[in-house]
Amino acid sequence: MEVVPEPGRRRTRLLVAYDGTDFSGFARSPGAHTVMATLGDAVELVVRRPVDLVGAGRTDAGVHGWGQVVSGDLPADTDLADLQRRVNKLCGGEVVIRSAQWADQGFDARYSATSRTYRYHVWNDPVPHPLASRTSWHVGRPLELWAMQAAGDPLIGQHDFSSFCRKPKVDPDRPPPSLVRRLHTMRWKRLGHTPMLRFEITASSFCHQMVRSIVGTCVDIGAGKRTPGEMAGILRARDRAAAPTVAPPHGLVLWDVGYDGERWDA
Repeated sequence: MEVVPEPGRRRTRLLVAYDGTDFSGFARSPGAHTVMATLGDAVELVVRRPVDLVGAGRTDAGVHGWGQVVSGDLPADTDLADLQRRVNKLCGGEVVIRSAQWADQGFDARYSATSRTYRYHVWNDPVPHPLASRTSWHVGRPLELWAMQAAGDPLIGQHDFSSFCRKPKVDPDRPPPSLVRRLHTMRWKRLGHTPMLRFEITASSFCHQMVRSIVGTCVDIGAGKRTPGEMAGILRARDRAAAPTVAPPHGLVLWDVGYDGERWDA
């Protein structure tokens, strides 16, 4: 249902980046240092009134954001350039508004999104990289990149990703939510001639821990603990125990949110 802004307010679209290392996740939580609490408090301080903000995705504790999108209704006379400058100063670099613009009244950062893209970085070298330790997973054992790439082929398309998703908590009187998702692209690459490996994945949306579980399974395959051919069976199992390795959160970045076309599950 389309929500119309209150009189005197306009829908705003913010492009937000943050280092998630020291945050207890994205969403507001009582008594916790979260991205949304930091951003929301700063915005409210600038516009001098309560603001209800919505994010495109709820990243976990330690996960970073580069292309997070946030929407909300601000006073219609807000100077967005000034808002951006003042909020960035208040947040001290932990959270940054990369751009701010007015949006159509029906725009919703979460429900208008048609795709999400995440990146994950693995530093694959016996020696750790101290300057990349907050944003990449150090894996000292050699990884076979071709095997990790081949492992992703069975995941492309629309599937039930229960094997890779943390089981959601549901009301006993309600049916469990669907864990069917449509995965558009998935690939691994080496950055130049360095030990840094980059994983990029785009899907309609993701369930809890889905990306980190896929990364963890791919790393197991690259390390020779499993074979690329096992991935199809893991997917078909629809059993969380089939993919137990979960990559740590600090290597993950919400890279981009797409709004082109229609939601696949509309």
